[in-house]
Parts: sequence; C-alpha cells; structure tokens
Amino acid sequence: MMLLPHPSRRALFHPSRRALVSGGSALFGAAFIPKIASAAGARDPRLVVIILRGALDGLASVGPVGDPDYVGLHGPLALQFDGAHPGLPLDGFFALNPGMPVFARMYREKSALVVHATATNYRERSHFDGQDVLESGMPGPGFTESGWLNRAIAALPQGDRVGRLGGLAIGAATPLVLRGAAPVVGWAPEVIPTASDELARRVLALYEDSDPLLARAMSQGLQVDRIAARDMGADRRDKGGPGSPAGMRQAAQGAARLIAADDGPRVAALAFEGWDTHAGEGGATGRLMQLLGGLDGAFDAFQTGLGAKWADTAIIAITEFGRTAKVNGTVGTDHGTGTVAFLAGGAIKGGRVVADWPGLKEAQLFEKRDLAATTDLRAVLKGLLADQFGLSPAVLGESVFPGTIGVRPMQGLIA
Repeated sequence: MMLLPHPSRRALFHPSRRALVSGGSALFGAAFIPKIASAAGARDPRLVVIILRGALDGLASVGPVGDPDYVGLHGPLALQFDGAHPGLPLDGFFALNPGMPVFARMYREKSALVVHATATNYRERSHFDGQDVLESGMPGPGFTESGWLNRAIAALPQGDRVGRLGGLAIGAATPLVLRGAAPVVGWAPEVIPTASDELARRVLALYEDSDPLLARAMSQGLQVDRIAARDMGADRRDKGGPGSPAGMRQAAQGAARLIAADDGPRVAALAFEGWDTHAGEGGATGRLMQLLGGLDGAFDAFQTGLGAKWADTAIIAITEFGRTAKVNGTVGTDHGTGTVAFLAGGAIKGGRVVADWPGLKEAQLFEKRDLAATTDLRAVLKGLLADQFGLSPAVLGESVFPGTIGVRPMQGLIA
C-alpha cells in the first residue's frame, strides 16, 4: 500500500396522495470524530455513506408491485412476488430485488429501511453534474470543490484527535463528498500490498516525530490492508474493482476493520461504480441483480466486521438520480429522476419503506418518463447527521447543505 499525504484543499396514488410508510474503483474515506456525549449519550455513533455511481434503477431494485401500472411500464425488468425469480417481499406493496437477501434479513430484523421516490434537487440527466450535486450538497453543479460530508465533519466539536487526524481516503482520488477544510490523508492501495511496504515505512517515518497520532493511524490502516490481503490470498486473484461484487465486499471489509477500532474512524464514504444500465440491465436476473448482490455483500461485510460497533452504525447507499420508468429498446433504462436510498445498520429504525408514492400513470411521471421524486434526499441525509452527530438544523441548512433551511431533516431514521 502506498501512503500519500493529501495536499491541503481549499399517499399511494393521486389525487389523494398520502405519505406511505410500509412496515413489515471502490473509494473509501473516513474521518476521525469524538464521541458525541451531548447528542448521543453513551453511544459511539458511526456513519457510512456508499455512493452508487451511474444512477440506480430504483424501480427494479425495490419494485412497487402493488402499483397497477408498474408491470406495464417496467416490463421485463419489473419485479414480482412470484414466478421463476420472485422478488423478496418487504410488505404487500413493495418487493426487493432477489440479489439482496442480506438486506431483506436486516429489514425483517428492523435494522434496514428503504426510502423510495427520492432524489436530490438536481433535475437534469448528466452523470457528471448529478454526482457533483449529490456529493457537494450544493444547489447546483460547479458551486464548490468541497463535499457535504467533509463540511459536516468540520462542523463537529473539534477535539485534539479530530483536528490532528482528520479524514482518510482510500483509492485513486478522494471522492468529492469528503473533500474540503477537514484534513484528509489519501491512501493509494497497490495490487500487492507487500510490494510497497518499504515505501510505506518511509512515509510513516516522516510523521512519527512530527505527528505521532497521524503515524499511528496510518500504521493501523497498513495493518488492515495486510489482513485483507491475507484473507484474499497473496496474489488477490479474487479481488474485484469498484464495479464488481467481489470488489464491493472487499472494500467494505477493509473499511469495517478501520471503523470498528476504538480509536479508528467514525465516518466513512465508499463509491461503487457500474450502475449505468442502459442495456441488458437484467432486473431480477443478470447485471443489475449481480451489482445489487455486491452492495448486499458490502452490507454483510460491515455487519460482520463491525461486531459490537454495528449497534451504533448507520449506513446509507445513495445515487445521483434514477432511471426511466419505461424500458428502452436494448432492455435497459435511460437516465431518470426518482430512485431509492438504502439504509442499514444497528442504529437504523428499520422494517419500513418510507415513501410518498407518486404513482406511475403517465400524468404522474416526471416529464411523462421518470418516477417523480417526492422526498428530497437532502432531508434524509440531514436526518442522519442530526440524529447520529447532533448537528443542528441551522448548521445543516447553512453550512453542510447551504441554502436548504427550508428542507427539514427527516425524523425517526435512528432507533
């Protein structure tokens, strides 16, 4: 592993729509934060953000099987409660893609939930701009080079450990969501970690005298990578990239080991690629199901790797926008609007699908083509930050997500 010091940075249906709450290259970034006694009592909360790059088809991930217009619109990609590849029932209305049995178990255990028909405020269909808005938390693309998660870290009470250790980013580059004023150290993993051990030791030596706390954090991370390499095999034959199921699980395994440590990180961000399913999407079978299986494996790895720390952990998987309600000519879907967010963790008040369901009739679709977004994703993110770390609505609306005072944090996400 090559360790690199990061440079300084600048209702079900209309007309009576009602809220529906139904019961029933991976990049890793982490930030060290203090225990928030005032906000969480004796808890030691953790937050993991998973970014699904490419725009997730929410209608094939969590299918509104109870909507009479669903199958006609989503065709071969639509989930069903029965048949050769049945969806996993969440309740009498929604079914989960069969690639996610772990998440289904967590849902039954009330440690996972889905927010459906959600999106940021962005309404165009550019991946680049959509991801910029998703990660920056700003009103539009190009406003800033900092991310909302970094700004949330910077807004926390600053103890010695926070100020000195800052954040960690593993991957070729730090994701935008974690860039900003809060310090970040970049980790660039090599294909074979032992090949760079000598270089890693030289980098560590630079910090042992001037910043021993940072050196200890780096050393801990290097040990984590050695453990991961041992678990995978020295040549990493089964290692996948950030768009493969194996790569997703392995990234989560490494992240979990770090944030499970008593003196390890408390906030993490990962990015999984490959969700741009214009052709051969697959629905309950094939490519999308395999990708969702990778995300499911990541949830499983976090629960296993975090151990007792799982009880205070919240994980959210988000994407830049959804995909079209109608299937295209190559049995895929094009860039859309409304989609889903997956939440899991021992801290999550789960066993629910949270949705203000807009309906799928043509007049109810956004621009007659997309699932309409009725829940602002920023409200969900604000709710997690408020309940996990005690950030106030004013800080969230002015500093973390500027200009969003009117977007109220969603309540009741944390048990």
